[in-house]
Amino acid sequence: MDYDVLILGGGIIGCAVAYELSKYSLNIALIEKDYDIADDVALVNSSIVYDGVECEDTLMAKLEMMGNEMFEEISRKIDVPFKRCGSLMIAESKDDEDKLQKIYERSVKRGIKNIHLLDSKQVYELEPNLNISVSKALYSENTGIVCPYDLAIAYGEIAFDNGVKFRLEEEVIDIQKITKGFRVITNKNKFTCKMVINTTPGQNYSIDTSEKVYKEKSNLSYFLLEKDYKGNFNNILFTLGGLKRKIFTVPTVQGNMMVAVNTKNVLGYSETLKKASELIGNIDENKINAFYQWPFYKDTIIIDESLVDKGYIKVVGKHYGQVTMTPSIAKMVCETILSNINCVLKKDFIDKRREFYRFRDLSNKERNKIIKMDKRYGNIVCLCQKVTEGEIVDAIRRPLGARTVEGIKRRTGVTLGNCKGAECFSKIATILARETDKKLTDIVKDSKNSKIISGRIKEFDDL
Repeated sequence: MDYDVLILGGGIIGCAVAYELSKYSLNIALIEKDYDIADDVALVNSSIVYDGVECEDTLMAKLEMMGNEMFEEISRKIDVPFKRCGSLMIAESKDDEDKLQKIYERSVKRGIKNIHLLDSKQVYELEPNLNISVSKALYSENTGIVCPYDLAIAYGEIAFDNGVKFRLEEEVIDIQKITKGFRVITNKNKFTCKMVINTTPGQNYSIDTSEKVYKEKSNLSYFLLEKDYKGNFNNILFTLGGLKRKIFTVPTVQGNMMVAVNTKNVLGYSETLKKASELIGNIDENKINAFYQWPFYKDTIIIDESLVDKGYIKVVGKHYGQVTMTPSIAKMVCETILSNINCVLKKDFIDKRREFYRFRDLSNKERNKIIKMDKRYGNIVCLCQKVTEGEIVDAIRRPLGARTVEGIKRRTGVTLGNCKGAECFSKIATILARETDKKLTDIVKDSKNSKIISGRIKEFDDL
């Protein structure tokens, strides 16, 4: 056998499963078709950690509750930004109040603690900048915010340091059952293994019995506001959709604020701005950092163990609370694997991410100290985000280092400032070309078909 376990998909769940399994004496590989891991994570590096209150599905609520309870320890252990900030689910009408009462009673029945029903006066005391008429609200102390891309990268880096082999730019064509285990066929290789964990929703192979179709989906349109935007909120805010739209705001780990509108139809910039203003008041467009659109899935995530006796586990479904559920799903998949394959805990397991620096978060004393160690930390490349050459080089040279401009952006925050990369994009691409020993014409934004320069201008000797 080439491997004990093959993990298909380098998304946040695949990386988390690799991390959990790397604690044991197993020969593991993860196969990802893209240039980088964690491509399933939304562009804004901040996500809500739910607690199960908002979930209609009991199974999803349970996974959220379990994941929520694990986040404190996980984030501290692997050095990922996480903050509990509380949330308010707001009722604007009598119908909304009835819904809120049912949600509260359902949550209590599920055993969710630290939740409270508040009247309008208490809500305005918590959030005086609210622009809507509030009748009641459900307040939860449990919810929080986390950097999902940092979480996925941290999972992957630690798994890598503990021996998991990451096979990037390799696409699985088929999975075949053989006498003992499986044969996994990719566009580059054929591997044999004892067990397969398929974390790629929507991908179906010979061994799969049914095709998964995603139907429970709406559309999320949202703004990322600047840090100096006046009228920020301390808590995550949700409206119940009484006025045919669901709006919510999320304070990010980085200090910005997101305001999002969730609707059945795709909203453009102007429509989103109008509806978002209903919740937080008129938005100064000069304070809008970026506008994004992203699918909002509500499918049930299922750990399909129907073929576990043969050695095949499939994680199917997409859900908006996937980041919250990731620690609990990874733990459950790991326990299933351990009950089906002989292995022992590693004595030399490295349960810590390699050290890194965020120049913008350091004191001047700390900055001077690292500049003495490496002068590249004294060269600021991205002025908006205060990202240095040293950080970019580290992002490229680390385990599972960035190989695209998008990879550097997600790891360091470059190009996310006011100028959107107008001042630093070419510098970033030049550093990436230098560190990977490539020509500038070979550097891509995020995929094979996204070269940043299509070719040389032959009149010039240098680019």
